[in-house]
Amino acid sequence: MVKQVKIKVIPGAQISEVVGEMADGTLKVRIHAAPEKGKANVELVKVLAEHYGVRKSEVDVVRGHTSRQKVVEIKTAAPD
Repeated sequence: MVKQVKIKVIPGAQISEVVGEMADGTLKVRIHAAPEKGKANVELVKVLAEHYGVRKSEVDVVRGHTSRQKVVEIKTAAPD
């Protein structure tokens, strides 16, 4: 099962963490890594993998690689 999640990234934070959900359903995530050469996207994948309890290989940024607004696909096990 694949879940698409809208993400708003806030780079340059003290720690990387999921802050919460915005009114429109977008997940707000603070990222410590600088937004250069894909470092912030790598950190985002790590944070989301931990948040959703999946491997990093199951999290993929599909839109917004260079934007603060992103769409991420998370592959999860199918519900029983």
